[in-house]
Amino acid sequence: MSTTVRAVRGAISCDADTIEAINAASLEVTKAMLTRNDLAIDDVISIFFTNTPDLVSGFPATGVRLAGFEDVPLMCASEIAVPGSMPRIIRVLMHVHSPRRRDEIKHVFLGEAKALRSDLD
Repeated sequence: MSTTVRAVRGAISCDADTIEAINAASLEVTKAMLTRNDLAIDDVISIFFTNTPDLVSGFPATGVRLAGFEDVPLMCASEIAVPGSMPRIIRVLMHVHSPRRRDEIKHVFLGEAKALRSDLD
């Protein structure tokens, strides 16, 4: 079966600004993105994480790296501080090899971040 490069989006709310909460949330959303799209770590090309400016205790990539993504390029950045935006959110853009068509990719929004994309289940 042939594959192509696809982008999978995800986001999750973080319970607190602690390294433990950031690691747990980033790992939870990343694993859910893999599971819902029938992907393995070997299918992942790279992952780009952003977090809202109120999450400063750690890098979202750290928890993912410790969970088996040692050789996957990971990058983190801070979101712009938009007044009134949802607090404590980690966003994810994962590039993968997948046999799925673009319209078959399942994007994952968890916790309070579900409100960011209410059109997705």
